[in-house]
Amino acid sequence: MTDALSTLYQETILDHGRRPRNRRSLTGATHRAGAQNPLCGDKIIAELRIDSRGRVEDAAFDGQGCAIAIASASLMTETIKNRTLADVSALSARLQTLLSGTGSEDLDGLGDLAVLAAVRAFPSRRKCALLAWEALAAALDGD
Repeated sequence: MTDALSTLYQETILDHGRRPRNRRSLTGATHRAGAQNPLCGDKIIAELRIDSRGRVEDAAFDGQGCAIAIASASLMTETIKNRTLADVSALSARLQTLLSGTGSEDLDGLGDLAVLAAVRAFPSRRKCALLAWEALAAALDGD
């Protein structure tokens, strides 16, 4: 991991972990699901409001977890707003592949989510970063 990515990762995780965006109950949610890490007890619930055109009109999360889990959920909700369901599904799959260590390290187009690539260096924390994305996938599968 480069020093620049490491620094950005630390700053971003701390910022979103301490001041998460969209951590709230979502009025009028059309999709909702949770995911839990049984090893540590972290739990994230993702809520989405999908409009008639198949776009994420709003996204929120709730739950408890470590700074990485909360920051990842915060970044996720910020990133998926106003995207189509197809874009969100593709982004989720790409991030899961990236963090699993089995895919490309290409960070182009990930925006702020690129900082999560640094979690690859910490295999025991990958589940933390993926927890919100697992909740999102479950919410999308439930429609």
